[in-house]
Amino acid sequence: MPTPTTVLVVDDSRVSRLMARQYILAAHPDWIVEEANTGEEALQRAEALAPALVILDVNMPGMGGVAAAEQLRVICPQARITLLTANVQSAIRNRAQELGIGFAEKPITEERIAKVLATLDA
Repeated sequence: MPTPTTVLVVDDSRVSRLMARQYILAAHPDWIVEEANTGEEALQRAEALAPALVILDVNMPGMGGVAAAEQLRVICPQARITLLTANVQSAIRNRAQELGIGFAEKPITEERIAKVLATLDA
């Protein structure tokens, strides 16, 4: 039996994490969805989890999503990483592109999560 796909959702908003979890599990009930509420926690969890996908908020207390993504690239080179943010400035989009990671806008919707999940099949 194949190992279930693990997704790490990183957001300081509990509501955002719960919404993302709900949409991911609605689409893929057999997947494992783990959560972290800071960039620092994401780095710790990612080492143990080896997630296939990391969805990261950009603006969080402490280490933000962009800095966490840079380090996650090293820790989990195989993982798909997507920044999910209400901060749609071109500088953030450009940095995501430089890092080779995805970019999606908040608010979290089922459609936006579906697009992020589709990157795993790409």
